[in-house]
Amino acid sequence: MRAFVTGAAGFIGSNLVDRLLAEGHDVTGFDNLSTGFRRFLEGARALPRFRLVEGDLLDLDAVTRAMAGADFVFHLAANADVRFGPDHPRRDLEQNTIVTWNVLEAMRAAGARRIAFSSTGSVYGEAETFPTPETAPFPVQTSLYGASKLAAEGLISAYATAFGFQAYIFRFVSILGERYTHGHVLDFYRQLRQHPGRLDVLGNGRQRKSYLYVQDCVSAMLLAAERCTGAVNIFNLGTDEYCAVKDSIGWIGGNMGLQPELRYAGGERGWVGDSPFIFLDCARVRALGWKPELTIQQGIIRTLEFLQANAWVLEAR
Repeated sequence: MRAFVTGAAGFIGSNLVDRLLAEGHDVTGFDNLSTGFRRFLEGARALPRFRLVEGDLLDLDAVTRAMAGADFVFHLAANADVRFGPDHPRRDLEQNTIVTWNVLEAMRAAGARRIAFSSTGSVYGEAETFPTPETAPFPVQTSLYGASKLAAEGLISAYATAFGFQAYIFRFVSILGERYTHGHVLDFYRQLRQHPGRLDVLGNGRQRKSYLYVQDCVSAMLLAAERCTGAVNIFNLGTDEYCAVKDSIGWIGGNMGLQPELRYAGGERGWVGDSPFIFLDCARVRALGWKPELTIQQGIIRTLEFLQANAWVLEAR
């Protein structure tokens, strides 16, 4: 495989790069380093089969030049600042939807015909069926992030039909693990370092979410790419469990030896567009022989241990 990875210096992207290289593939990473870190690619950059191109996905010519010679595109770059979407709605449009069109056009020019895309479980909005399968009807969209990802899914599916692409669309739950740089574990850990006796929590603490360890996520993506031959292959990625925010607080506090006073902002959502319950049916990807190695609790503790060992991440974020 000659792989092209967008968002290569990011959390999931850098872990994917390392796995692709370990399996013997040639990899070109593309990243504007606005949220990613060269430090995550230190091992990859020491290998002759990897090159990093610093560039902006909004620059179609730059993407097309960098993609030359690639045959498989892993499109992971996105605006992951979900919470503050209403403060800058154009950012979701540009960084999630328009850049996906640019990636697809660059693929046409480069002759690449296979694409894996990191979508999100947020495309299901506030689902009525749990666990939610890939065939669930889409409700009215409440998240700008989810809407922009769903639009990108539509473009990818249409290009697969129009131009003979093969697409793998992965609807993730929230991902945890090494190189994690944003999300509730980072937020809670930072707060507890600053004021160990108090923790400010968005919502009412009863929001229920599913999470997945990053290496389990990467394994599922690579397995699907190896085994599936359909034109458009859509998979939920998550665990067969979920936890409440209160559970996560207990695990993090317990690891740190703390029992902080919890101060809730109130309401059933953490922010506009935040679904109070996300739990995906992952039977389709499990049928390929995949299963997660870590539980949600284990993934949260791995993430916390990474943050404890890498104080620079807190400073950078």
